[in-house]
Amino acid sequence: MRAAPRVVVLAGGVGGGRFVLGMREALRRRDAAVNTEQLTVVVNTGDDLWLSGVRLQPDVDSVMYALAGVNDVNRGWGRQGESERVASELREWGATWPWFTLGDLDLGAHLARTGWLRDGLTVTEVVARLASRWALGASLLPMTDAEVDTVVEVDTGTGRREMHFQEWWTRYRATLRPLAFRNPGMESAGLPSGVAEAIAAADVVVVAPSNPVVSIGPILAVPGMREAIASSHAAVVGVSPIIGGKVVRGMGDVCLDAIGVATSAAAVAEHYRSRRHGGVLDCWILAEEDAHLASAVESAGIAAVVHPLWMTDVTATAAIAEVALRSAGR
Repeated sequence: MRAAPRVVVLAGGVGGGRFVLGMREALRRRDAAVNTEQLTVVVNTGDDLWLSGVRLQPDVDSVMYALAGVNDVNRGWGRQGESERVASELREWGATWPWFTLGDLDLGAHLARTGWLRDGLTVTEVVARLASRWALGASLLPMTDAEVDTVVEVDTGTGRREMHFQEWWTRYRATLRPLAFRNPGMESAGLPSGVAEAIAAADVVVVAPSNPVVSIGPILAVPGMREAIASSHAAVVGVSPIIGGKVVRGMGDVCLDAIGVATSAAAVAEHYRSRRHGGVLDCWILAEEDAHLASAVESAGIAAVVHPLWMTDVTATAAIAEVALRSAGR
């Protein structure tokens, strides 16, 4: 492997943004001149939605803002120095979800995105335009150019109902029991320009510690994605989003329970499966708190590596990313 290998990260959400920051730092420590050809982030777009007439891409924006250094680390989403005057006015008009806040700076990105989409640009082209505003040190690619917004079927207590993932996640805080997650239109979606090429050219593919069901799940569900990973010469290394039997952030345990997967580092590794057995993983990095599960991971045909996984700052996260790069050699 070169001093600065070519890396593709599959990521979504705030955790994905944090991990990508650490990966960029790890690559820069190997080669200060690392460029966007050496780090590609394939981002989940299952969270996308139309709201108040504009197209939102929460995971794309979370990763982009994190790499640009303009994300609000205190709230965990959106831009620094945000205001909410437009959101307040939209609520007065009854033209938005009252429980879903659009920051004014963030809304500027949504308006630009929507205008370019209506002009006929693909999602890939729009993401590239948005990302070109900052020197991100990485290339961002959506998992697909198709609209495959995540729909959740829930048990309301009096019956079943379908709703957009963002309503279930943000309004109800995942308190309504999910029965199924679906991405309508996924069967006719496909890989956008650049994704298969990046995976084919990669030395390492990393599955970030993002939600396995609603962040990584949609990425792997895009027709052609698993085939691209299976045929790549790159080692595929996953980083556990579970530490000590608990999710690090959000309500990922509720999502895992809905698909019959235990909230366990070993169970998530087995859910992704070994690449030798038709899955996607060659190696799995577990937290020190889960070291006792390493043998179960190895029994599933996946190399296990134990390392501290708390992403407390860029330094700690870069150390995790470096372990992922070194583990690829296994």
